[in-house]
This record gives sequence, C-alpha cells and structure tokens, in this order.
Amino acid sequence: MDFGLTFEKLLLIGVIAAVIIGPERLPKAAETFAGFVRKAGEYLRDTKSRMRDEIGPEIDDVDWRKLDPRQYDPRRIIRDALMDDAPTASTTASAAATGGTAAAAPSAAAPVLDPPRSPLVRPEFTSTTPPPFDLEAT
Repeated sequence: MDFGLTFEKLLLIGVIAAVIIGPERLPKAAETFAGFVRKAGEYLRDTKSRMRDEIGPEIDDVDWRKLDPRQYDPRRIIRDALMDDAPTASTTASAAATGGTAAAAPSAAAPVLDPPRSPLVRPEFTSTTPPPFDLEAT
C-alpha cells in the first residue's frame, strides 16, 4: 500500500476507530465512509473521461512512465548528451568504405567529427596561449 500503510496498520486503525466511535454510531460512520469512497471513485472516473474528451484518443498512446520526473538523473542526462557527440559506428563504417580515413571526401550523410578529447586532460597554458578570460564574469 502507499504511504507505508500495511494491512496490519489499517486493521489497527479500524479497530481503534470502532472503539472510539462505539457500536451505536459505527453503522452511520461506515455508511458515510462508503459514500465518500463512492464519490471519490466517481470523481476520478469523471476526470478521466473529461481528459479523454479534451485531449482525444491519443491519450491512450502516451507512455506515462516515460514522463515520470523521478526517472531523470542529471548525471545520466549529461553523460548521454556528451556521448551523443562521439562518432557513431556508421561514421566509422563510412570512413572505412571511403578509404580508411575520415578525411577522405566527407559525404553529406556522415559529417566529419573532431576526435573526442579525454575530459581528464587539461590544456597547458603558456605566455603565448593564456587561459580564457571573461570580463563580464568578474
């Protein structure tokens, strides 16, 4: 069950409620609770039918688990974005078919990509190649 409620906990809550309410008022309380559950079910069914009417039949084709925000891990998103820039197998296969090098007549289907740099290698800065400086960032 949701919210950490198990069958045993619900049973204990029911027994405590029966003791507190008492045998005289218990049938009326059960009837009120059943009406509440019935109205909640009607509300959910009505909301679902209104959504289907407003959005249309394509709402049945939506994969709601795919849209769950809890599945997004920022590290995975960044890793996937960085891996998208890496050369694919089709690029290396087209390079092998054109003569073994990627520099030989690039086609429109396979763009020439820069070789991937290792993220751990830091560039060396010298007096002729100073590090980048942004005046607006300071």
